[in-house]
Amino acid sequence: MATPRRFLPPTLLLHSFEAAARLESFTAAARELHLTQSAISRHIRALEQQLGADLFVRDRQTVRLTLAGEAYAREVREALRHIATATLGFRANPTGGAVNLGVLPTFGSQWLAPRLPDFMRAHPDITINLMSRPLPFDFSGDTLHAAIHFGAAEWTGADMDFLMSEQVVATCSPILQARHAFRTPADLLGAPLLHLVSRPDAWERWFAAQGVEALKVHGMLCDQFTFIAQAAAAGAGVALLPRFLVSDLLQSGRLIELPGGTLHSDGAYYLAYPPNHGSYGPFKTFRAWLLETAARDNGTD
Repeated sequence: MATPRRFLPPTLLLHSFEAAARLESFTAAARELHLTQSAISRHIRALEQQLGADLFVRDRQTVRLTLAGEAYAREVREALRHIATATLGFRANPTGGAVNLGVLPTFGSQWLAPRLPDFMRAHPDITINLMSRPLPFDFSGDTLHAAIHFGAAEWTGADMDFLMSEQVVATCSPILQARHAFRTPADLLGAPLLHLVSRPDAWERWFAAQGVEALKVHGMLCDQFTFIAQAAAAGAGVALLPRFLVSDLLQSGRLIELPGGTLHSDGAYYLAYPPNHGSYGPFKTFRAWLLETAARDNGTD
């Protein structure tokens, strides 16, 4: 159903309002948009007349948003961002199609990005846009067609395709190993351990799987795999890392695997997408390639 035109203010008015709301100044907004201060004032007054309520409280030489104005500014800013993203995507690939994919930063950089050239060579008419999304979100409020998810096969309002499970191993730098001479899993109890914020019980589970009692497991916290991997490679401590995400560091010798078995993570990697996106041609093509590539890496194709 078409949106009534009376609910669609002119873009020029919205740009002026968004700038003034963000900068909390009509004068600063005028400088940013290369307009006069009186023009910004006229635009906002016209928008207020169309809305039927004030957006700003005007107090002598200062302005501040009303409570309703703050909420409206957030919505307008997001809407303008969506339009800009759509325009950028169209300009990048006006003759084909684009897929906007939310990715976990390390998965995107270490696993997906190195494999994307194969897809690009096979499908030069499809553009894949990668957006970092470390946490689940509401697809209805974003421009993404799909996202890579780690955890349980649960995402409200989305279909899920299994990509791969995760095996983590204890790793450290050769220098740290030479210093501590780790020979058994129990030796790691006295090591500086690195912890990932999203996997707070990983070390306890790993020690338990090795038959080692670990009552107190302390150490530095990191909120991303990239940070914890680089910290481990620099010799800051021992880290539990998914082998397939740090294969380059292992192959180069900057990280080495330590004694002990692998730990099977509770979660797995999935492709999540709204059901109505499943019929979008470029996404169907990308989805088929992604599932085939993941299956081949898993040895299940």
